[in-house]
Amino acid sequence: MPNTVSSNENYPDITKSDELYARAQKIMTPVTQTLAKGPGQYTKGVSPKYVKRAKGSHIWDVDGNEYLDFQMGIGPISLGYAYERVDNAIKAQLEDGITFSMMHELEVELSELIHEIIPNAESIRISKTGADVCSAAVRVSRAFTGRDKVLCCGYHGWHDWYIGTTSRDKGIPQETKDLTAAFEYNNLDSLKALLDENVACVILEPFIFDAPKDNFLHEVERLCKENGTLLIFDEMWTGFRVAVGGAQEYFGITPDLAVYSKAFANGMPIALLTGRRDVMELFEQDVFFFTTFGGEALSMAAAIATIAEMREKNVPARLAEQGKKLKDGYNEIAAELGLTQYTKCYGYDCRSIVTFDPSAGNGMELKAFMQQELFKRGIMWGGFHNMCFSHSDEDVAYTLATYREVLPLLKEAIEAGDVAARLLGEPVEAVFRKVTNAAPAKAK
Repeated sequence: MPNTVSSNENYPDITKSDELYARAQKIMTPVTQTLAKGPGQYTKGVSPKYVKRAKGSHIWDVDGNEYLDFQMGIGPISLGYAYERVDNAIKAQLEDGITFSMMHELEVELSELIHEIIPNAESIRISKTGADVCSAAVRVSRAFTGRDKVLCCGYHGWHDWYIGTTSRDKGIPQETKDLTAAFEYNNLDSLKALLDENVACVILEPFIFDAPKDNFLHEVERLCKENGTLLIFDEMWTGFRVAVGGAQEYFGITPDLAVYSKAFANGMPIALLTGRRDVMELFEQDVFFFTTFGGEALSMAAAIATIAEMREKNVPARLAEQGKKLKDGYNEIAAELGLTQYTKCYGYDCRSIVTFDPSAGNGMELKAFMQQELFKRGIMWGGFHNMCFSHSDEDVAYTLATYREVLPLLKEAIEAGDVAARLLGEPVEAVFRKVTNAAPAKAK
């Protein structure tokens, strides 16, 4: 769709958003169902809080303001909002029903498709959320190895075994916390220090923004094999984005187990666990992992349509192409302005992040300032370029032109040392506080 956003004289009117927020606060604690979408992640008092609809790469809030969106539902929107091929598949299946009293034929069709494209998918389980399949992978790893400990790197959901490594750990028994430890990405020594004969599995995101250095992923795979520990790739972000076959295909590594959600159904709730058949066979009798909605048909129809579109149109290549323009363009503008010591954009082309050096000031305030100025100019931004197939050349050109307007304002604020004074609302918040041996702060 054409880019119809523009630079506005005033900041967005968010009257209806604020009214809804006031109503929500009376009956919801907290008001958001996932922290990454909540008001704490956007400049309070300036940013909208509730959306009404979306199409392609654009989104409209409840007050009618239109934005070019680089959040993309915090990950699941890989093709674009209200994408015709996927929506038509959902509508067609809706005519025949959603959830049934027996298994549905799409369970077989989707599993055969996944078996074809995911390198380690000797066996497949279908579920609804990323946290579900992460926990299932950990449980079956413990059953297969007869061991208890888990080592993790990245974000893996809200369940006890993982979230006990973060500051939001209340309600989790100490005995459970003691069974999981976090290691650092690209720090093989931090893994070696924790890896012993009681480690059932190592679960990590193949990358978040940093690329693996010194053969890091292959070395992790080697250490796991030598220790009799199962390797799990958490591909919630990498799967179907960096390649249709995910990081497994991209890096040429076949982990024992892998988990997927977000991108492969273009917004519908579905998740996958793939892996070695000898491990996955334990789900037959020994390990319990079942859910009523695992075979929900609308999401499976959406997944099949999304994957077909990805393969036919080489969507990962397009995500990388458009994302690279934004990443390189941001850095070129920063260099022209003499801002490279203060801010940069880095990461894989399909998903990059804008960062601020501590020498520039409070990172949360800097992000909030950028955010408020981008919202004024019609861009919904959380510090990321989460690319989708619908991000057009016009969208990219407009975004770079907007960065060219906003980065000089940032430079002026940094040099004046008064970023906070230029905020029209409160800064954004961190999701997790870092604690000893904790997983990196990140939210789904």
